[in-house]
Amino acid sequence: MDLFDTTQIALQRAIAGTSLRQSALASNLANADTPGYQRQDVDFHSALKSALAMQGSSPAQSMAAVNAVRPSITADSTAALRYDGSNIDVDKENAAMAENGTEQEALVDVSKARLTILRTALGVSQ
Repeated sequence: MDLFDTTQIALQRAIAGTSLRQSALASNLANADTPGYQRQDVDFHSALKSALAMQGSSPAQSMAAVNAVRPSITADSTAALRYDGSNIDVDKENAAMAENGTEQEALVDVSKARLTILRTALGVSQ
């Protein structure tokens, strides 16, 4: 039996995804005035969602699927180009950073609460 379940591993993968996404969004803002710079983003939600959809399979398969989720930074060519060839919209990037930061904070809070419950159950002092 594993000490950490699929939910805890999924939380860790989601936190890693939000962290990587925060870096990509910060890079977008830093390069907002760079001609030709293409927006970058991280889509870990869809990979994590499909991995968690395997919950009906065996615990080992669902754990392996969640463990396999590795978020990566990709270029976003769907955003509208500006006159200088860049596709950064500073307002949208700031909004995405705020949303992503809130999501990351919530994930960390849930993960900390789960670990506190585990420590309490094991009788380990904080």
